[in-house]
Amino acid sequence: MPMLEETLEKIRNGEVLPSEHLEEKIAIFEEREPELNAFITPTLDQAREQAKNIDSLVRQEKGEAFYGLVWGIKDNFAIKGVRMTCASKMLENYVPPYTATPVERIFENNGVILGKLNMDEFACGSSGETSYFGPTRNARNPEYVPGGSSSGAGAAVAAGIVDLALGSDTGGSIRNPASFNGVVGLKPTYGLVSRYGLADLAMSLDVPGPLASDAYGIALAMDVIHGYDPRDRVSAKVQLSFLGSLDKFDPGSVRIGFSDKLLDGAEAPVVKTIQHVLKFYESKGVEVVEVDLPDIWTAFPAYYLVMYPEFASAMQKFDGIKYGHRTDAQTLYDVVAKSRDEGFGKEIKRRIIMGTFISMAKNAEWYRLALRARATIVRMFKKAFEQVDMILSPTVPTLPFKLGERINDPVKMYMADALTVPANLAGIPAISFPAGWYGDLPIGAQLMGPRYSDPLLVSAVRFFEKEGKQWSE
Repeated sequence: MPMLEETLEKIRNGEVLPSEHLEEKIAIFEEREPELNAFITPTLDQAREQAKNIDSLVRQEKGEAFYGLVWGIKDNFAIKGVRMTCASKMLENYVPPYTATPVERIFENNGVILGKLNMDEFACGSSGETSYFGPTRNARNPEYVPGGSSSGAGAAVAAGIVDLALGSDTGGSIRNPASFNGVVGLKPTYGLVSRYGLADLAMSLDVPGPLASDAYGIALAMDVIHGYDPRDRVSAKVQLSFLGSLDKFDPGSVRIGFSDKLLDGAEAPVVKTIQHVLKFYESKGVEVVEVDLPDIWTAFPAYYLVMYPEFASAMQKFDGIKYGHRTDAQTLYDVVAKSRDEGFGKEIKRRIIMGTFISMAKNAEWYRLALRARATIVRMFKKAFEQVDMILSPTVPTLPFKLGERINDPVKMYMADALTVPANLAGIPAISFPAGWYGDLPIGAQLMGPRYSDPLLVSAVRFFEKEGKQWSE
């Protein structure tokens, strides 16, 4: 697959029209999609119309940022007039009357949207297997899971069906599929990208972000989709430069933190990959500093105690009365109960029950304790980032696993998020990038940094792509 930067340059130079580029992507879609199931609602006709209009704009040198590059959008973002299911029977036929802010910005910058991408139902999952519309498969080896919850995003980018994808990350839902599919995925600083038009999993944790084949694609996307939005009450009034700093990584002035605790329980190929990345940066002049992360494993239980109640609260509106799947019954109670029973999958019900239980009066202390633990994690990272500029860890402690292998073992499934949830709890940026291979299975490395250090993280990945090489066995 050509580098995204080269593709964009060809379109800018008139060597390829946006409509021709789209047809190349549609050909890949038609070849790979029957196997991967990366899309829920393809929008091929709309995409062709978009690309045709952009052809004329490009001729007038009005290509904006994307020049007709092809996007896929996770199906928990609203696009006016296009079905938005959140991969659930509950919203199987819902069509929103408005468009999410990040998607608006993609349209405004001449991104062509090929369709809505498959995902774990309501973003609940780490494997891409809980979708009402069937599981997504890993683009590198279809016998394996693609990671979740942005499963279609990871698979579609890795397969070359789309140039870029928009995902959401609550506890690793961008980084996990980026790692499992061998692409780059950024969870931005909380509030940096507007959540308006995103169906939340947990409002205090969710962040929209991009997936791409390389760091250039992440920088290109972030320059467009980030920025203040008055419709999102946590939107940050911060403007950063991603492309402007992409090639300005200075290894001699950067300190990377590392702790052996971050390798506890990691599989051997993952450990070797992270050690390889660490040695690479050190060999280029980056100072490696041992950091103390005493409360890092507190993040895992704290995350679920925070996420469950927020999710249960968000799901209350899906009752079969105002909108969503409805089952008729004789009483209002039965309408709600039956509609929710039919409309929600097993994992959704599990999380609603757990969230409701944690929120009950006598159990509410658990939630309060989790918030205190969250504050401790924030302080832990703040102290660490007084010593270093970024922290390296595995993205996921395990290799991708086979479809069906863990779907009935929620504890094992949740452990895939063990190293990604700390960044969400702290609200800091984190990026996953392909750093190794075990056979045909990709291994991702993760860099975390202080709030608003997002461009530095992307530039560090770009430096690795240009100067380093991936570990393999």
